[in-house]
Amino acid sequence: MLKLVGSLRPAVALFRTSSAAQPSVCLSTGPQQEHRTFYEFRTYNIRPDQNAAFLKLTNEKIHLRTAHSELIGYWSVEYGGLNQVFHIWKYDSYSQRAAVRAALAQDPSWISEYISKALPMLTSQDNEVTYLVPWSQLKSPPQEGGVYELASLQMRPGGPAVWGSTFQASMASRDAPGYGKLLGAFHSEFGLLNRVHALWWFESADHRAEIRHKAHTDARVVAAVRNNVVHLDSQRNQLMLPCPFSPMK
Repeated sequence: MLKLVGSLRPAVALFRTSSAAQPSVCLSTGPQQEHRTFYEFRTYNIRPDQNAAFLKLTNEKIHLRTAHSELIGYWSVEYGGLNQVFHIWKYDSYSQRAAVRAALAQDPSWISEYISKALPMLTSQDNEVTYLVPWSQLKSPPQEGGVYELASLQMRPGGPAVWGSTFQASMASRDAPGYGKLLGAFHSEFGLLNRVHALWWFESADHRAEIRHKAHTDARVVAAVRNNVVHLDSQRNQLMLPCPFSPMK
């Protein structure tokens, strides 16, 4: 038995030396957030018979809400969801958002004139906390009018360290040649993880269809999409129209 143990010692030492020689593993899943600003995505599903009434009420009373924090955009979903609105709110920190929610809960005008009337018109609400990806900045549309597309991609687990570069390349392959105007690229922090969103602007739905057809014949776009799709589980696209009170029109 002593001879067997003695014979194993060189092998164990070799194994330890081999393991120690391996490069250290980076535990980061991607570039770290450099600032605290985040964007809350909110989606409301409206009772079909109350859609027009909800939009009218919100148009008249949205100032009660924007008095508390910054609204980036507010849209009605045209394709990819019925009787649905989508809006983006900007916050500098989680403590700021908590303070805003507390103030709204104590705002009698907000409660009596809007939220008490709006909530019965809804069937469900959902929210998601997102950050701009490090290489993206929030941009304004080139002109008022037009339509917006929210492309939501559910990536495979692993984080931006695994799929960040291919996602960026696939977005750049469409944005740089003018196959749409990329206004912002976001990744999720709360909600479904490993999820990224791209907010695009187009002159019209027909304009989107035309340039999307052209993009499908561009070898650079096709190659970038193929490289990214290996990391993709699912994707959902929604075409949205800005509401009259939306800062992004």
